[in-house]
Amino acid sequence: MSKVQFGTFEDLLQITEESLRPIAIALREVIVTTDPNACEVVRLGDRAATYGVGPRKMIDGYAYILPYKRWINLGFYQGVNLADPEGLLEGTGAKMRHVKIRSIDDAKQSPIRVLIKGAFEYKKASVR
Repeated sequence: MSKVQFGTFEDLLQITEESLRPIAIALREVIVTTDPNACEVVRLGDRAATYGVGPRKMIDGYAYILPYKRWINLGFYQGVNLADPEGLLEGTGAKMRHVKIRSIDDAKQSPIRVLIKGAFEYKKASVR
């Protein structure tokens, strides 16, 4: 079994398509504005940054930023439990859902902020 390779958000940006880096930065800003105490864990092997109430990805995490070649997935570990009146969430997994973010404007939309806040609140309530 290989060891998990941790890094910084800057490390993640270095392995992200250059055109997507400003979008990743905008998404991170929206997350930490919503949850100033977010625990950020960057797993370079996953090519993703997880945000949560603690460092454990699946137990503590509520959202993640996962860059692809032409978009960034803003994912939610408990996405099936989130209210999504705009119908933005995609995915067919048992619990996880994501939104494809293709621009800084997409990242800063009000419905995206609502999803992040909902994911954070859901996670906070579930760890009490």
